[in-house]
Amino acid sequence: MSEQKDPAVQAELAQYHDRSALFSRPGFLIRRLHQIHTWLFAEETQAYNITPVQYSLLTALAEHGEMDQNTLAYEIGLERTSVAEVLPRLEARGVVERRQSPLDRRVKLVKISRKGRALAKRMAAAAQRAHDRTIELLPPEEREQFMLQLIKLVEANNDGSVVPLRLR
Repeated sequence: MSEQKDPAVQAELAQYHDRSALFSRPGFLIRRLHQIHTWLFAEETQAYNITPVQYSLLTALAEHGEMDQNTLAYEIGLERTSVAEVLPRLEARGVVERRQSPLDRRVKLVKISRKGRALAKRMAAAAQRAHDRTIELLPPEEREQFMLQLIKLVEANNDGSVVPLRLR
């Protein structure tokens, strides 16, 4: 079955491509949108001094409870070494607690502290504003479809063959 292409969409894409070949590269556009979102997140949450990665860690721990660092890294799509670098800063702030597993002393277990839960709750509205601002220029009827497409792309590529990102 051949793919039906919308001529209006094709013409609009061609205009962007004529402006720059980068607009035909999904990776470039995803990276650029990530930069934009990171800036919006920082702007909305500056009073809390928490990065998007740190907020993701707190959110995952609040949602799933105590877990080992490897599972936490997988949950938020980062290398375990990146998570191991971020957690001491959060622990020093008192928003997470770490301990050795009683079953395997090589394994570190992490949980969100009461202070961390309170912080995540206090900054939830600011973080949501950043998320909303990231896609607010889409027509309202397209936002849910865009989110669904993002989820499908992430899930389709989340089979373990793609290495999680390392923080720089």
